[in-house]
Amino acid sequence: MTELLRGYLDQILGVLNYRIFMLGGTEITPLSILYLVVLTFLLFWGSKRLRNIFVERILGKTQLDLGARVAIGTIMRYITLLLGFLIIIQSVGIDLTTLNVLAGAIGIGVGFGLQNVASNFISGLIILFERPVKAGDRIEVDGVDGKVIGIGARSTTVRTNDNITIIVPNSKFIEENVINWSFRNESVRFRIPVGVSYNSDLHLVRKILLAIADSNPYVLDEPKPAVRLIEFGDSSINLQLWVWTTEQLQRKTAFVSALNFAIWEKFRDNDIEIPFPQRDLHVRSGRIKVKHDALSMEPEPENFNELLVDNEESAD
Repeated sequence: MTELLRGYLDQILGVLNYRIFMLGGTEITPLSILYLVVLTFLLFWGSKRLRNIFVERILGKTQLDLGARVAIGTIMRYITLLLGFLIIIQSVGIDLTTLNVLAGAIGIGVGFGLQNVASNFISGLIILFERPVKAGDRIEVDGVDGKVIGIGARSTTVRTNDNITIIVPNSKFIEENVINWSFRNESVRFRIPVGVSYNSDLHLVRKILLAIADSNPYVLDEPKPAVRLIEFGDSSINLQLWVWTTEQLQRKTAFVSALNFAIWEKFRDNDIEIPFPQRDLHVRSGRIKVKHDALSMEPEPENFNELLVDNEESAD
């Protein structure tokens, strides 16, 4: 029984140590490949765990904001992956100098077939170092409006108010115009357009709008809300209510909607009309003369064949 098990063991070891090919002076065997795969998996798993611990437990005790902590943790993970992968390759016995040809082939592949991947990766590094966009920011880019919840090597994860997660390539943040609602200063001014009729008391309208702004708990006291008369339109006097807020950047639609509802209710209570485009149609009195010449009327053909016959006769 022992000899049988030893025989099976020898066969397994023989398969694992079977030389597949030579890389420089190193034999590549199934055992070395398995060793490389397992260590690489552990490296990725361990680097991710290390980044989370570093960001939450160590950097979490500092005064750095969430975006800075995530950026530092992500850069540290990239460095850990690079150093760990080099150590794993050397522990397998592969000489790094033998990988020069492979590195050259990969470089050609990056130049031709992996341009977008390389561009997104480099853009991700630029974002992490320059930090024009960081985790927790409210951004608008390429039609996407949402909160940044993570910045990766290839893409950035954005979550909308509909709880939909959108994966945006990092190159979009370098090539496109990006609106960052919370860049450095989270105080943002909203402009609420309002139109009133020409019969309205503008001083009363201004007083009501400022009262609505003061009653909203999310409107800042400084800078103070303001009302501006923008233009005298065709059907209305157009004004804007200017308010500042910091807490409603992630709920812009709900914030503006609450102000609009309050404006509608206050205007209704004070008999202030919100006009809509109207047109007056003036019809002048008179007679319309229709001239009917019976001689100019020709009988229509009864059918399509009669029409063809008439055409052929006229052609002859």
